Amino acid sequence: MSIDAIIVLTALIAMLIVLAMDKMRPGLTLLLVAIGFMLMGIITPKEMVAGFSNQGMITVAILFLVSEGVRRSGALDYLIKKILPQTKTSVRKAQFRMLPTISFISAFLNNTAVVVIFAPIIKKWAEFVNMPSQKFLIPLSYATILGGLCTLIGTSTNLVVHGMMQESGYEGLKMFELSKIGIIITIAGLIYIFIASKKLLPGNNLNGDTGKEIKEYYFDAIVPEDSLLTGAVIDHGHFKEIPQMSVYGVYRNNSFMPADKQRIILRASDQIILAGKSSSLKTLISIEGIKLTCLQNVDKDFIQSAVKLVEVILGPRFPGIGQTLGKFDFFRHYGGIVTAVNRNGERITTGLNKLKLQEGDNLVLLTDDSFISTWGDSKVFYLVSDAGDFEIPQQKSRRWLASVILIFMIVGATIGEYMPKVNGMKIDMFYFAAAALFAMTALKIFPAKKYTKYVSWDVLIAIASAFAISQAMTNSGIANIIAGVIIDIVKDYGPHAVLAALFLITNICTETITNNAAAALTFPIALSLSTELGVDPMPFFITICVAASASFSIPIGYQTNLIVQSVGGYKFKDFLKIGLPLNLIIFILSIILIPLIWEFTPIK
Repeated sequence: MSIDAIIVLTALIAMLIVLAMDKMRPGLTLLLVAIGFMLMGIITPKEMVAGFSNQGMITVAILFLVSEGVRRSGALDYLIKKILPQTKTSVRKAQFRMLPTISFISAFLNNTAVVVIFAPIIKKWAEFVNMPSQKFLIPLSYATILGGLCTLIGTSTNLVVHGMMQESGYEGLKMFELSKIGIIITIAGLIYIFIASKKLLPGNNLNGDTGKEIKEYYFDAIVPEDSLLTGAVIDHGHFKEIPQMSVYGVYRNNSFMPADKQRIILRASDQIILAGKSSSLKTLISIEGIKLTCLQNVDKDFIQSAVKLVEVILGPRFPGIGQTLGKFDFFRHYGGIVTAVNRNGERITTGLNKLKLQEGDNLVLLTDDSFISTWGDSKVFYLVSDAGDFEIPQQKSRRWLASVILIFMIVGATIGEYMPKVNGMKIDMFYFAAAALFAMTALKIFPAKKYTKYVSWDVLIAIASAFAISQAMTNSGIANIIAGVIIDIVKDYGPHAVLAALFLITNICTETITNNAAAALTFPIALSLSTELGVDPMPFFITICVAASASFSIPIGYQTNLIVQSVGGYKFKDFLKIGLPLNLIIFILSIILIPLIWEFTPIK
């Protein structure tokens, strides 16, 4: 093994550790590794920046803005509300109505945008019809991921592989090339979700009572010295003065008394832990005799003017990541009071000021009418949702305009593959995506002055840097070495076993780091594997597309999983329980079907 190969292998291992530990954003991590390879002469400056001009990467950037235009138009809000049942039905019937449509939409739009729009609507709809929202939010994320497997533009991962194929001298993927395997996997995945989600997902009724979903938040309240509630009785978690909520327990003299199996007589200075939905906060503020801990040092005038309850999910651009709430001072930065936090399904009960904020935290804020208009479009937050609203005003003309432009882009990209060049220019996906963006900007479907807010720059930097890292793997020979090791291990079992090994490596990477980084790291390995076997590389490229997107078992591997985890209050094990079998199903289908559709044709 050469010195360059040792350096690249060491850097890749270090990079994977940093990404898995979430020490830095993926884009910066990959960029620094690529710069390091350039400084050591493993890649040239031209190879270092080549990814930033790659057509696949630019297409991803354009599609972010196209997806924002569709989101802004209200077309998706209108559609999801049309397909949601307006009366209580079974979980399976409701899923059957919504999930196939969601998968279809996600085949053509950014799946993160789809989840950001649909998640709060589905959650509020579930509360409206008295059904457990946790039966629908993980399926929502999975349906968007499955739909993304069906087209070239379904996910940025497909475009990354497409761009790398073109860089390596191959034609690239056609618009519906992946549909040959993606549609089969999507149907199988949805059938599995219909069958398994009722038993494997949380959200079952408690104690046999209908309509009582698991509580989402805890709220701390203090009983003041002169409170009229002194002497009131909490009977096995029930507090008649606050019937909308249950009592989890009481802190008294630094000792905790659980409330579910005893009667507790309240005393002055007791700290009550109340369990309920975010909407219960409005009731708590109005009750005399207790004072919410989070509002103890807040100006009374603000409390009277703060009529909005807003839920937000912290995104990667939030400046307070890693800081405590007390140190960051959320109110000074954003004009809102943090009243509750939900993290990885865990309800934070006490000590909010000492809590270190993390990406994906779900915060319930008490704020005024200006918060959503000011921060609703900001990428500081994954999601900003008014806890009190269900209906969102629609603009009919913009819905139709955005829909027509989207259809024009899809149809144009599909037929453009078979059209001759115009003025030496290929009429492909990139061409029609650019045309769609031009039309949306000209028609003011999204505010052009704020366009930078709608692009995930970290994703783009990660993709562009990944091209450089992939080139370093090729230049150093480490891709050939890894491919040789894989072949030596599984060569006795034929090319299907090699394909299986590639799938597993890619899938493990995408579950623990990011999908785009996983595709970039395994692409040169796939190319080396096909060269070693002397067969056409297309089956290996398709395998990377599928494996890099099949992120179901771990929430951190995919943004949509992270979003629904916060909105639905899921725990890590919830994803593992329902996601691991789905990963296995897709693995088996891929290893069987991909070689049948794209054969291991010998290279002459």
